[in-house]
Amino acid sequence: MKTAVTVSPETMAARRERRQGLLLVAPAALWTFAFFLIPTLSIFWLSLFKKSGGRVGDEMTLANYERFVSQGYFRESLFNSLELTAIVAVLSILLAYPLAATIAFRVAPRYRRLCLMLAVLPFWTSYVVRSYAWLLVLAPNGVVNRTLLAAGLVSEPLTLSFTQGATVLGFVHFFTMLGTLTIYASLARINPKLILAARDLGASQWQTFWRVIFPLSIPGVVAGVFLIVVITIGDYVTPQILGGSNQLVLPQTIIMQIQRRADIPMAAALSVIMMLVVGLAYLAMARKLTAERS
Repeated sequence: MKTAVTVSPETMAARRERRQGLLLVAPAALWTFAFFLIPTLSIFWLSLFKKSGGRVGDEMTLANYERFVSQGYFRESLFNSLELTAIVAVLSILLAYPLAATIAFRVAPRYRRLCLMLAVLPFWTSYVVRSYAWLLVLAPNGVVNRTLLAAGLVSEPLTLSFTQGATVLGFVHFFTMLGTLTIYASLARINPKLILAARDLGASQWQTFWRVIFPLSIPGVVAGVFLIVVITIGDYVTPQILGGSNQLVLPQTIIMQIQRRADIPMAAALSVIMMLVVGLAYLAMARKLTAERS
C-alpha cells in the first residue's frame, strides 16, 4: 500500500504563490526573450560570418573581429565614441548637480514641482528637432556667428557646426536635464536631520556637502552617468546632424557598413563590440552602486 503524503497548508500556500509569481513574470520574460535575447543572439551569430559576393557567407569565422583590431578606421571610431561619451557625461553631471542641489535645498517646496516640470521640458521636443535647432544656431549664418560678426569680435564666421564641440553641446543640452532628475531623486531622499547634525557638530558647508550630502547622492549620480553613457554611445542622430563626418563615431560606422558597403556581418560585429562596451559600463556602475549600498 502506498502511504498518502500529507502536505501542510503552508507548503500549499507557498506553491500557490510561486505559481502566481511565475504567471505574473511570464509576459515580461516572454517579451524579453522575443525582443531582446533572440535579436541579440542573432546579431552575435551573424557577426561570425563574412560578406561573400554580396551576401552573407556560409563559413563561420572571426574575420570581422580581426578586421576591427587590425584596421585603425574601426578602432578610431570606437575611440571617438568613448571620448565623446566621457566628455558629455562629465559636463552633463557637472552642470546637473548644482541645478539638482538648488532645486532640492534652495527652492521652496511649493515651487519644486514647477522647477522639475521645467527640467522635463526638453524631453517634450523631438530629438531630431533639437539637433537641427542647434545646427541652425551654430551654422555659419546662424545666431552665434551673426552676433559675433555684428559685434565686430570676428571678421569671418567661425566653424562651429559639424564639429565634436557641436555634438557635445547638443548632447549636454539634453542630458543635463536627465542628470538633474536622477540626482534630485537622491538628494530629495536625504534626511534633513543628517545635515543639521553635521552642522551642529561643527562641520562647515563644504564639509557637510563633501562628507554627508555627496556620498548619499552618489546613487543618483551613477544612475545619471549610466543613462548618459548608454544613450550617448549608441546615438546616431546627434553626431550625424551636428558632427557630420569629420569624426565618425561607432554608430555612424555601423550605418556606413550597412548603407554604403552592404556588409551586414561587419555591422553586426561592430554592434556586438558596442554592446560589450555598454555591458562593461553597466557592470562597473552596478558594482559601484552595490558598494555604496553595502
